[in-house]
Amino acid sequence: MNPLPQPQSDTLTLYYREGTSDKVYQAAIEPAGDGLYAVTFAYGRRGGTLNTGRKTNRPVSYGEAKSIFDRLVRAKLAKGYTPGADGTPYVGGNGDQQPSGYRPQLLNPIDATEVQRLLQDNVHVAQEKFDGRRLLLRKAGAAIDGINRKGLVVGLPEPVFQAFRRFPGDCVLDGESVGDVFHAFDLLIHDGQDIRTRQYQNRLTALINLLASVQQRAIRFTETAFTPEQKMRLHARLQVAGKEGIVFKRWDAPYTPGRPNSGGPQLKHKFYATLSAVVSRINAQRSVEIRLCGKDGWHPAGNVTIPPNHRIPAIGCVIEVRYLYATDAGILYQPTYLGERADVEQHECVRAQLKFKPAAEEAEAA
Repeated sequence: MNPLPQPQSDTLTLYYREGTSDKVYQAAIEPAGDGLYAVTFAYGRRGGTLNTGRKTNRPVSYGEAKSIFDRLVRAKLAKGYTPGADGTPYVGGNGDQQPSGYRPQLLNPIDATEVQRLLQDNVHVAQEKFDGRRLLLRKAGAAIDGINRKGLVVGLPEPVFQAFRRFPGDCVLDGESVGDVFHAFDLLIHDGQDIRTRQYQNRLTALINLLASVQQRAIRFTETAFTPEQKMRLHARLQVAGKEGIVFKRWDAPYTPGRPNSGGPQLKHKFYATLSAVVSRINAQRSVEIRLCGKDGWHPAGNVTIPPNHRIPAIGCVIEVRYLYATDAGILYQPTYLGERADVEQHECVRAQLKFKPAAEEAEAA
């Protein structure tokens, strides 16, 4: 039996316009000979010369090319690009990538000195900071959605989706998605009622009761330490286990979307440093050069190796990198690639993220 004919090419042009930004992004599936295909892209300012590249390192089957193409388009839609030439953000797509009406409450970082103070007080509770993706789960009637940190509707891992279907009434959960598990740590809507103005202790109690009412494994309550003794034990255990960090939340605070300019009722401390950076060049030996934005423009931040089980990110992509510290020149020391970040914009990749080596450590190393 002869195989069904495959399309000769797929092309899509996306636009983004906000403030002074007026950008275009083109993606295409192109024949590469012998029944194989390549995924290409071009991007830049509308009306200007576009930068070009490939998302495939070698020719692939049409099915694989279509999968790469679709992932690329979804990532661009999540950043605010749309098929409409007017560049109106987040339009169309069966609800996917549209505004949800919800935005998560984001955390501000604190240093180790502040951690010691919060471990001792009776106002904040402590939880693990997971190494995953921030996500809200929304159930409204028969509709079930994920909502990312930008407030856009996104898909859910199948086990989480199926587990959430079993929950009673309309509800919205806040948490962190790690693989096929959702770690829930807040409840915003309970049985159709908005409870975001209630104190965290009341929302947490409602969340515990809700999770206990459903038999499932994919949505789990985040362990919470309440007393100074419990918080110190949790902090020590997370450090020994090599976890990402610890989170502190005021026991009496309401839920406020967005991130305060400083401080706030929800704080985080990472045991090691991570940042979001923009890919500025693809090197020969499976590594990419990255850059960060400062007050006087873009600055190089070094190179990071891409593991064999990851696709090499395209120039202009935002990626997440773990590192030990930054040198005085802003170059990352011992960087590790964690993956692409479709939910982070280029303008968020600033040098202010850098964690420099303390002077005392510099003296010891000298």
